[in-house]
Amino acid sequence: MNNPMLGQVHLAAQYLAMAGKTFLPPKADDSHTNIGFMPETETLETLPLHPSGQKLVFDYSDFSLKWESNVTHSFPLDGKSHNEVVAWINAMVTLSPLTQRYVYELHYELPYSALGDFKFELADPLQLQELLNLRKLGHVVLRSFLERKNLTSDICIWPHHFDTGAFSPLNDGSGKSVGLGLAIPDSLCDEHYFYISGYLGNEALDVSDFNTLTHGTWDPKNLKGALLPVSNADSKSAVQFFEEALRAYKR
Repeated sequence: MNNPMLGQVHLAAQYLAMAGKTFLPPKADDSHTNIGFMPETETLETLPLHPSGQKLVFDYSDFSLKWESNVTHSFPLDGKSHNEVVAWINAMVTLSPLTQRYVYELHYELPYSALGDFKFELADPLQLQELLNLRKLGHVVLRSFLERKNLTSDICIWPHHFDTGAFSPLNDGSGKSVGLGLAIPDSLCDEHYFYISGYLGNEALDVSDFNTLTHGTWDPKNLKGALLPVSNADSKSAVQFFEEALRAYKR
């Protein structure tokens, strides 16, 4: 998938992740930096950063950051530098009950950086809309699958890999669990793709002798699970992909 706006949105999401890192109690699995997607408002958002409800939000609809409290403050990203973004966030913090300064300090590597002479650019609104549509698709498919299979999981965006993901123990007494989601293009696939992997404890289950899937393919070496490129899927076939893979894991 050739969508230069993906890097822009991925970088914008890091400001939300670092708000979680700065203001929330740390968790061993790094989930305090997770981001939620709100399909109704077409936004990414942090967990509440203070009991009074402050959140940092990325709005797909106008390519902006928003500080939500009793009043919503908006900061258009187009043409802005990293230093300008951080200065605005800290200005919002001073208006809130939060007592720490916001710190942007990534603890993982990304394939691109907002530092130096980088400036955000809304180069192609249609590409931004395409990314929003994919985020909505991933959310709808995961929610439908979890509900149909009576599995319980939050649906979160992990800011490092920027996937929409879920993780749930199976409710069959086997001790197995599944991790699944919609990933952005990477070394496994050059477009967005649905994925699922099964685990027993911390060990990925071997899928090398699993039956062929109707949609998608098993990848026993790299993913150690199954993947389905989004160009080969719609919401119905993606849910079927997850359901068929789940049946294989339950055998």
